[in-house]
Amino acid sequence: MFRVDRRSLRFRLLTWLGGMALIVVGVTWLLHGILLHDLARDFLGDRLRQEADHALQQFRQGQLSAPSWLNATSPASQVFHHLYVLRLDGHVTTSHPRWVAPLEPYFEGKDDTLVDVEWQGRRLLVYRRTFSFDDHSGVLLIGEDFAAVEAGLTTLHWWVGGIAGLLLLLLVTLNLIAVTRGLRPLSWLQRQLDELQAGSRERLHLDTPSELDDLVAQLNRFMDDHDKRLRRSRESVANLSHALKTPLAAITQVLRGSRPIEDERRRKMLHRLENVHAQLEAELRRSRIAGPYAGQRTVIRREAEQLIDMFDALYPDKSFHLEVVPMVETSVNVERQDFTEMLGIVLDNAGKWANREVRCRLELAASLTITIEDDGSGVPQEDIPLLGRRGMRLDEGRPGHGLGLSILHQLVGHYDGSVHFQIAASGGLRVVITLPNT
Repeated sequence: MFRVDRRSLRFRLLTWLGGMALIVVGVTWLLHGILLHDLARDFLGDRLRQEADHALQQFRQGQLSAPSWLNATSPASQVFHHLYVLRLDGHVTTSHPRWVAPLEPYFEGKDDTLVDVEWQGRRLLVYRRTFSFDDHSGVLLIGEDFAAVEAGLTTLHWWVGGIAGLLLLLLVTLNLIAVTRGLRPLSWLQRQLDELQAGSRERLHLDTPSELDDLVAQLNRFMDDHDKRLRRSRESVANLSHALKTPLAAITQVLRGSRPIEDERRRKMLHRLENVHAQLEAELRRSRIAGPYAGQRTVIRREAEQLIDMFDALYPDKSFHLEVVPMVETSVNVERQDFTEMLGIVLDNAGKWANREVRCRLELAASLTITIEDDGSGVPQEDIPLLGRRGMRLDEGRPGHGLGLSILHQLVGHYDGSVHFQIAASGGLRVVITLPNT
C-alpha cells in the first residue's frame, strides 16, 4: 500500500505550494463572482439611466402626455423588455400594473438611485429618476428583470470555476515537476554519500545550487578533519609502539633476571618509566585535538581568566597578568579544550622560567593574537629556531620532556595559525600565537 512520508521535503513543498495555489485560485474565483455581479449591475444600471434620459426626452416632446409604451394595453408595452412606472403630479401610469404596489415606496425621495427590488420570487433592478419642468414634478421608475441576468452570470461563473480547477490541477502538476527537478541535487548528494560510505569515492563533487555549496563544503571539511584524526591516531599508535617496545622489553628482562637490582639500575629503570609516562601523556594530548571544525566556540576572556587563576595558585611566587583587547565577552571559532591547551602550554613554560612575572595579552581583530612573555633568563637568539622541535630541551635542569612546544605547534597548525618565538624587552621569552578569526 502506498504510504505518504509526511516528513519528506517533497511532501512539505508540494503541500505548501498546492495549498497556496488552492488559496490563490479560490480567492480569484470568489473575487471573479463578486466583480462579475458588480460589473453586470453597473452595466445594466447605466443602460437603465440612458433609457430614463431617452424616455423623459420623449415625454417632454409629447407635452406631458404619457407615451404609448406606458399604457398597459398598448402592444408596445407587451414587447418592450423594460418595466416603466411614471408618477406625475400624483397620477401613476405603468406598463406593468401589478408592480405598482411593491414599487410604491420608491416614489419617495429626491435622489436618483439604483435599487434592487424582490417580489414574488422575482428580482428587478430599478432605476429611479426624479424630474420637474413647467411647474410639474414627477418620478420615473425603469426596471429590468435581473434574475435572468444573474442566471447567466452564475453559469458563466461556474464555467470559470471549472477552468480554474483545471488550472489548479495544471499548477499542482507543474509544482510536482518543479519540486522533483529542484530536489534532484539532493538525490545526487545521497548517491555520492552512499559511494563515499562504500569506499568508491573520497570526496563530494557536485554541481549543486548555491544553497548547497556551504553544505557540501562543510561535509568535505568534516571528512578532511576525520582523515586527519585517523592519521593522527595511527601515528600516535606507531609512535607509542616504537617508544614503548624497547624500554618495556629492557625493564621486563631486568625484572625476570635473578640478579639484584642496584640503585643505579633502579634509577635508570625509573627514568625510562618516566619517559614512557611522558610519551603516553603527550600522545593522549595530541589525540584530544578537536580542530577548527568541531562546531564549538570559546569565550576567550573567561577561559584565559580561569587559566591565570590556576597558574597563580600553581606558581605562588610568580605574578600572572592578563590583558584582553577588546574587553568584551568575545568568542572565537576554537574548540575550548584546544584553546586551553595552547594557552596552558605557554603559560606553564613561562611560569617555570619567569623570575617574578608573566604577562599575557589576547587581542581579537582580523585574527586572534596571543602574546605571552616572561622576565626570565630567556633563550639565546641562535637557539630560538630549535624551540618547538619534538623532544628538544635547551635546559636539562628544569623538569620536562621537551614535548609541550611540539604539541603547541601541532595544535596551532590544525587551525592554520602560526607560532613565533622572540626575545622580550625584559630579556625573557616572548611567544606570539596567531589564529584566524573565522
